[in-house]
Amino acid sequence: MASDQTRTAILNAAERLYADRGFGDVTLRDIVAAAGVNLAAVNYHFGSKDELIAELFVTRSLATNRERLNELKAAEEKGGGRAGIEAIFRALVGPTLRGCLGPDREGSTAARFMIRASIESVPPIRRIKNREVDHLRKFAAAMRRSLPDRNEVDLYWGLHFALAMAHHTIRERERLTKLSDGKCDLDDVQGIIDRVVAMSVMALTAGETQSKAPAKLLARDAR
Repeated sequence: MASDQTRTAILNAAERLYADRGFGDVTLRDIVAAAGVNLAAVNYHFGSKDELIAELFVTRSLATNRERLNELKAAEEKGGGRAGIEAIFRALVGPTLRGCLGPDREGSTAARFMIRASIESVPPIRRIKNREVDHLRKFAAAMRRSLPDRNEVDLYWGLHFALAMAHHTIRERERLTKLSDGKCDLDDVQGIIDRVVAMSVMALTAGETQSKAPAKLLARDAR
């Protein structure tokens, strides 16, 4: 097997096994058996299990972050260099929620891997999350442009809480479905994004910024 093919086979097998069984229950021997390679190939291409996990997570995260920043850029261009706070939050949480939720995504290996990464706290992923924050700084800067009179610390908390709501929704979707007896539709991804954005705007602005999303949600719930 050619070197690039070997590397791809290892990545595909590892992602599928981690998605199915979690990080703690999968060994390197499981991965090499599934990929049809030997252990030396994993050591040659990645060095260790942690490095393999890190590469998978970085690859998926880069795609999500690229989509986030593209949406943020489009929103700022549309606003003449300053996007509204609702559009900023939508660019922040939309790609993550669309990537992991909905009947067309939840069953995919990539989505299940990222859901595992959100649920299970493993050192290589934790290190990357704590280190790679440059794309979030761009969102914080956009928020400062959008709300120049708002305390900077409040903006960081607002960004943090928006991300927390999105990730908690992904992690606990089954629990919410059971708690609400199915009334909360976790297949309505756009509706979930609207709710997370609406609550984020409301919490950050304390009612000072009128958002269209709450009105949409009230109308929907009244039907």
